[in-house]
Parts: sequence; structure tokens; C-alpha cells
Amino acid sequence: MPVCPTRIYRGETVSAVPYLALISALAGLGLAAYYYKAVEAAPAGNDRMVFLMTEIQKGAKAFLKREYTWVAAFAAAMLVLIAIVVTPLASISYVIGAVLSAAAGYAGMTVATMANARTTEAAKAGPGKALPVAFRGGAVMGFAVAGLALAGLMLVYLVFVVWTESDDAFEIVTAYGLGASTIALFSRVGGGIYTKAADVGADLVGKVEAGIPEDDPRNPATIADNVGDNVGDVAGMGADLFESYAGSIIAPIALTAFSVAGGLAAEDAGREGTVELLMFPIAIAFIGMIASIIGSFLVKGGDSTDSKALSRALHMGTNVAMGLTVVGTLGIAFWMFGDIADAADGTPLGLAVSVIGGLLVGWALGKTAEFYTSDHYNPVKKIAAQSETGPATTVLAGISAGMISVASSVALILIGVGVAYWGGEQTLGPDGGIYGIAVAAIGMLATTGVVVSVDAYGPIADNAGGIAEMAELDPSVREVTDALDSLGNTTAAVAKGFAVGSAALTALALFKSFELAVAQEGGSLSLNVGDVDVFIGLFIGAGLPFLFAALTIDAVGRAATAMIEEVRRQFREIPGLREGKEGVVPDSARCVAISTEASLKEMIVPGALAVVVPLVVGFIDVDALGGLLAGALVTGFALAIFMANAGGAWDNAKKYIEAGNHGGKGSDPHKAAVVGDTVGDPFKDTSGPAMNILLKVMTIVSLVFASAFV
Repeated sequence: MPVCPTRIYRGETVSAVPYLALISALAGLGLAAYYYKAVEAAPAGNDRMVFLMTEIQKGAKAFLKREYTWVAAFAAAMLVLIAIVVTPLASISYVIGAVLSAAAGYAGMTVATMANARTTEAAKAGPGKALPVAFRGGAVMGFAVAGLALAGLMLVYLVFVVWTESDDAFEIVTAYGLGASTIALFSRVGGGIYTKAADVGADLVGKVEAGIPEDDPRNPATIADNVGDNVGDVAGMGADLFESYAGSIIAPIALTAFSVAGGLAAEDAGREGTVELLMFPIAIAFIGMIASIIGSFLVKGGDSTDSKALSRALHMGTNVAMGLTVVGTLGIAFWMFGDIADAADGTPLGLAVSVIGGLLVGWALGKTAEFYTSDHYNPVKKIAAQSETGPATTVLAGISAGMISVASSVALILIGVGVAYWGGEQTLGPDGGIYGIAVAAIGMLATTGVVVSVDAYGPIADNAGGIAEMAELDPSVREVTDALDSLGNTTAAVAKGFAVGSAALTALALFKSFELAVAQEGGSLSLNVGDVDVFIGLFIGAGLPFLFAALTIDAVGRAATAMIEEVRRQFREIPGLREGKEGVVPDSARCVAISTEASLKEMIVPGALAVVVPLVVGFIDVDALGGLLAGALVTGFALAIFMANAGGAWDNAKKYIEAGNHGGKGSDPHKAAVVGDTVGDPFKDTSGPAMNILLKVMTIVSLVFASAFV
């Protein structure tokens, strides 16, 4: 980097911010350890429940071990490439990001598979006991993700930027995000294929063909389905939010660094305010971590199984954390930018508005997702009603709901971008708008600790219901776990809204950083669609998310086919299994093995696509790469929202019918809704969630390798 880091990064009081952020991250990890002990101390139930919990644990751990082994080979190739093309120190940062992301996913999955039976046991005493157990299990994941992501990033920042003052400091910091993105991409895709292959197989053969309940102990795919909830919706989701959270902090830091290094005269490089621009996103992460820790203690269960009451109890922590973050952001903005804004005839309130606007838009995206995926509102009820006339109309209604939700989400993102850009200009002048957009993304994810806690709660509640069914507990227990599980589908949609929204803003900031990095190396980036190379890149980028979605959905289809054939074989060849004869048990291990083999094999091509395509295009033509990133950002965002919300709507329409509406379980509308749900499974849990990672992986790969392209 051509500008001396000492001149830019020596602050006075604000220089303590990375240390404070590191301390808050360690506090988050301490809270994760506390919640782990609290879950571990809860009773796990009878021998049958403990056996089922252990089987799920063994399957999940075996899958993650093999998945990480496969991903390690890909990461090793990337490590060598980064060391040769960028700098060896960047490869170290890349490894740190990858290892910590994998560790967060593994830690969360471990406690989730321990919390499931304990939640089932607690459900015997009602939702007031069960909800806190499930939430605490999710909170281990939430604070492991936020704590490890922030702690790792602060250590990389302190070592390479502050202590050693490396000339390539910010390429090295950015490589940390690329390491996290690598794990996130393969974890989301691999885990998503696993869980949906098992889920589709279990539902279509069990519910539709055999006419047996979900999670029935006779169904050979049930254990694999419950394993999938953990490797896909816990470990995969954790790696996703780890990457999103780290990326949202890195984006404004990289934008500032490349702006100073590439866009300023040397004599202006140490201008007042640069240190504050670097420290502000870190300070917001610090505030968000403390707010999340406080908010997590406020989640308490009530005695009602009413989903609205449960939702209020579960979201109390998130709402309090958001309120504290708003107050803290105002204080930080006035502390850091008061004098600077006055000197520039601006107001520090502007950047506070950018961050708070991002936070509110993230919340609004979540509420939009809740409207389209909760059975309290018309879209899901309409899908359930359409099930009266068969699977075709069920599928059509779900597609329509998902597409309509895109319009609302796009409008919200545009409002967020406009407010954030305006806020940046109010504080920093005409050139501050993009920085405002960048910090809006960290606003969305500042409360990651508690947001992920609420999201990871869902798979635990889902597993708890499965264990209640397989252990043949009293139906009242399943009633409690079903109420918790239904809420979990909505909380998952809310978290996906935060993740996809932040992906759009983060990718935009990283794209601007990429443009500045190209300029720093003496190149230039054109986005004139009249230039044929930009036009070609734009269409490649627009088509790439569809190709990625097709590959992942097709992978689920092939894996599910193998699972369906295996379940049919066991029902056909094991005497007394389908009838539930005493002493006859299914071969669950075979189904676990099928999902494991299929998902690991199928994740390679779509995962590699996100890295290889921008590298190939970038080495051919930088302008085409710019067009590619722009095209992928627009279509990828819309496709992610569509798939996540359509899938969530189909799932809850099925649960709405299972609650006794439109004929209830076993009726023709229920069978139609199951078909809709199986279509939606890869939408909401495989292709949709992986889309936001695809966008950021391509952008961050382009940024890290910008100097090599030029």
C-alpha cells in the first residue's frame, strides 16, 4: 500500500476501540460458555430420548468432520493462490477466517444436538420451560459466531494494521473475510443439500405414500432429517452469519483504506477523520455485542402455546438489543465525528442515521419475511386454501407469494440505501455517501449475537418435536414442541432477511472498494453498458445466480431421489416395519450415509463456481468483471428473497393445515401442502440462503485479487 500506515492509523482516544471490541467479543464467548453449561445441566429425558439425541449427534459430527476435510482441500488451493498472487501474510489471515468460521459452526452444532432432547424434556412442563432451553442452545451458536468473528477480525486488524504496520495491511484484513466466505459457502450448500435430501425423502415417502406422521420412528429417514436440521440450519447458518457479520465490518474499513491509499494526495493522507472512519464500524460492532449480551438475558418463556405470545417472548431480546444499539450509535457518532462534522459544516447525526437506518431496514426486511411466511397472515392462509384444489395450485400460490415479497424487499433496500447515502453526505460531505451505505450494513448485523440465537433456536425446536414423536411421548409434549417449531420457521425467515439485506449493502461497499483498488494499481473500471465487455459481464452476472440455484436444487433432487428409493426399499424389504411391529427398527444409518455422500459430492461444483468464475473473468477483462458483479448483485438479491420467502410460506402453510385447518393431517389438502413444502425445502434452506454468500464471495474474491487482475 503506497501510503505509510503510521500516518493514517495512529489515533488518540479512538485507538482504544479495537481493544474494546476484542474485550466485548471475549465477553460474548464467555456468555456462550455460560449458556453451554446451562443447557448441559438440563435433564435429557429417558433412555430412548438420550439414544435418539446421541444418534443425531453422531451423524452431525461425522458429517461436519467429512465436510471440513473436503473443504480443507479447496481452502489449501486458495491459500497457495493467495500467497503467490497477493501476499503470504494474506494467506495467514485467510486461514484464520476459515478456521474460526468452521469452529463457530462446529460449536453451535454440538450444543444444538445436545439441546434438542433437553428441550423435549422441558416441554413436558410446558412452553415456559422449553422455550428458554431452546433459546439458550441457540445462544451458544449466536455468541460463538459473533464472538469468534469479531475476536478474530480484531486480532488480524491489531497485528497487521496497528502493531506491525504492514504495507499490505488491508489486503490482509480483507482476506480474513474471504476465508470466512469460503467456509460459509460450502457449509450452506453442503449442509443445505444434506438436510433437504433427507427432509424431502422423509416427507414424500412417509407422509404422502405411507400415510404416517412426520418424525414417525418407523421412517428410516427421520434420523437423517434431524441430523440435517443441525448441519444445515445450525452449522451452515452459523457460518453464513459469521461471514456476513465479518464482511459488514470489513467493508467500510476497506472502503476507507482504499480511498485514502488510492484516492488522496500523499500530503492529505493523514487528514483528520481518517482514523475515526476506520474505527466507527468497529465501535458499532462493540456496541452491538454489548447490547446483544444484555438482550439475551431478557428471553423468558410464558405458559401459553399461542404463537404470538411465544413470538413476543422470543423477540424481546432482539428488540431490546436493537434499542440499546440505537442509543449507543448516537453516542458513538457524536463522540467520533462531532468536531469533524462541525469543521466540515456537517452533522455527526448523519452517520448515526445511516447505521440506525440499516438496523431498521434489516428489521423491516425481517418483518416483511414474517408477513409472507407466518400463518397469522393472508399469504400463508391463501396457500393453505389453494391446497384444497391440489398440489399445482399450492405451488402456484407459493411462487406468487415469494415473487410479491421481492417487490417489498427491494423497496425497503432502496429506502435503506437512500437514507444511508444521505446520512453519509450529511457528516462527510459529497464523497461520504458510499461510506454511509457501508456502515448501514454493520447496522443491520450489529446485533448478530442475539439474531443468530433466535434463528438457531428453530432447528433445536424442530429436533425436539422429532424426538417427542420418535420417543412416543404424550401428544401434549408434541403440541408444545410444534408451537415452538412453527415459530422457528418464522424466526429463520427473519434472520435470512437480515442476512440478504446486509449482503446487498456489503457487496455494494466492497464493489466500490474493488473499483478503488483497481485505480490504486493504475487501472480503471468502466460500468458503461454501452461498452461490449461490460455488457457481456452484466449478462454473465445476471445469469450466474440462476445457474447456481439450478445446480443446488438439482443436487437436492438427485440426493432426495436416492433417499426416497432407500426408504421405499426398507418399507418393502423389512417385514413389519411399515406396520410398526414391536422390535422392528429401520436402518437409519444407511439414510444418514446416503445424505452425507450425496451432499459432499454435490456441493463441489456450485461452491467452486462462486470463486472460479470471477477469477477467470477478472484475469481476462476487469470491466467485464465489474459488469458481472453488478448483474449478480441485482438478480441474486431478488432471487434470494423470492426463494427464502416462498419456501417459508409453503412450510408454514403445511403446518397451518396440520393444526386442523382445511381437513388437517392426512387429508388431500394436507398431501398437496406436503408437495408444496418439498418444493420449498431447497428454496428456503439450500439455494436461497446460499445466494447472499455467492454475492459476497464473488465481490470479495475480486477485491482480494484486484492487484493481480490489473
